[in-house]
Amino acid sequence: MKTKKVSIRDTAILKKNPDMVSREIEDETILLPIYKSSDEIDCIYTLNKAGSVFWELVNERRTLGEIKKALLNKFSSTPDEVNKETAKFLKELKKIKAIK
Repeated sequence: MKTKKVSIRDTAILKKNPDMVSREIEDETILLPIYKSSDEIDCIYTLNKAGSVFWELVNERRTLGEIKKALLNKFSSTPDEVNKETAKFLKELKKIKAIK
């Protein structure tokens, strides 16, 4: 069975899930879902430097295209690399319900 490829347009404005808190520790960002009790917590997510920068740029005002442009300016990557890595990262963020 083929999996359907979901793409988000560069004009989309991403929103963080308010039920996900984040904290910066050195060059990493920790994401933790908010639950009613500590018994429900089964995961904590760690973002690397690029993921942390991406997460910081998601502010309900920037479009995905603006975020990609900022990543290109921050890191020595090609537009193709940024598009590919951003698509993979967005898929993971959606999977863990960190963005809406």
